[in-house]
Amino acid sequence: MDSFEFNKIAAAFLTTALVFIGIKELGDAIYHVEKPKKSAYIVEGVAETNSAAKVEKKVEEQLASITPLLASASIDSGAKVFKKCAACHNIDKGGANKVGPGLWGIVNQKVGAVEGFKYSAALSGYGKNWTFEELNGFLHKPMKYIKGTKMGFAGLKKDQDRADVIAYMNSKSDAPAPLK
Repeated sequence: MDSFEFNKIAAAFLTTALVFIGIKELGDAIYHVEKPKKSAYIVEGVAETNSAAKVEKKVEEQLASITPLLASASIDSGAKVFKKCAACHNIDKGGANKVGPGLWGIVNQKVGAVEGFKYSAALSGYGKNWTFEELNGFLHKPMKYIKGTKMGFAGLKKDQDRADVIAYMNSKSDAPAPLK
């Protein structure tokens, strides 16, 4: 292969590259697209910072009431889903606290009141009871629902899973609350 053949091959590659670049530039000139001033997709928590009360209210607004789902909740399914919780929580009567507090009889009890467990300031100062709706919000996204909690669990995304777990936790009590 002589140098003339090499020059023809190199010229063919360069010409092809220039044609592609030219077509791209011509296309950009004809079809100019401006970047929108306001993003169409807003990433939650990045655009603005909210106080803890606003975030809590926002989470509550997003969640539908759990009460209608409790009517069809399955305690057996709740026991299966609760296995995710069992790594840190004990649900047996008189069971010891683990990384998290024991959860026997927790439904309708004061938040942060299990004897012998050291709660975060956020939970011990929350001042509410574990109602079905409070449990629903907390189990959905614990760290967003009560800012400052030490519970490092991502949450249960499915409404039916939360309803099943709440029904299961409610059944683990001396006097279960009626599922309305």
